[in-house]
Amino acid sequence: MEMKKIITNMLLLGIGFYFVLITTSQYVQAQGVGVGVKAPKGAEIFFDGSRKMLDKKWTYWKGPRLKATLPIKWQIEKDPVDEGTVMNSNDPAAAGGLYGAADIVTKKKFRDFRLHVEFLIKEKGGNSGVYLQNRYEIQILDGDSTTHGMATVINETPSPYYAYKGVGKWNAYDIVFRAARFKDGKLVEKAMVTVYFNGIKVHTNQIINQVWGGPNSGVDGGNDKGKGITDTEEGLKLQAEGHNVLYRNIWIQKLNLEKADTNF
Repeated sequence: MEMKKIITNMLLLGIGFYFVLITTSQYVQAQGVGVGVKAPKGAEIFFDGSRKMLDKKWTYWKGPRLKATLPIKWQIEKDPVDEGTVMNSNDPAAAGGLYGAADIVTKKKFRDFRLHVEFLIKEKGGNSGVYLQNRYEIQILDGDSTTHGMATVINETPSPYYAYKGVGKWNAYDIVFRAARFKDGKLVEKAMVTVYFNGIKVHTNQIINQVWGGPNSGVDGGNDKGKGITDTEEGLKLQAEGHNVLYRNIWIQKLNLEKADTNF
């Protein structure tokens, strides 16, 4: 009789655990994260697959290494997996990994925001990056699981490489970002970010300490070795590194996060 009771309890625990997994998954989906999520009411679409939107809402970042000239040379091509069209970050001016030579940035600038962006790496070793406020990079780099690798807040967090779907498949970043805060011209609160990678929360209320990569990387990269953050709104930047990394379904929702909390 005692053995029967033990077995019954074990079954109930198993059912309970399964229920937790299901409800957690449903909760995550309810938050609107992962590949294929559409822009909610109040968000602005920044790339819908069209050349028209690319030219209207984006431009080259005028950094110290800029070599490209308008119009943007990122090509619009057929989605290799699904219907529709996408853009390819393999700008000729960035050949050989010259980041900053042909990076594109939104013309609109932001303070706090919610971002959704999808990317696909076509070949092994593919490299690009998503720059929040054209300062802080969320890395895109196939094959690298170091603190410089895939889905890191670059050089500041471990890589959640386990969440990466791999070459030839669409991946998604869902991000809430809170900009650095200043008082009387002095930095009093560093930037903060929460990141979902393919529907899995991988960074929560992560403080971002600086801009990495030097002046060719992003705004303030050459200011006090990346630690001299300034109080300016900046656009979303996507990096060209001479690799076939594709992008689609990009949208941003402006936020006003008074409290230092990006968790969602």
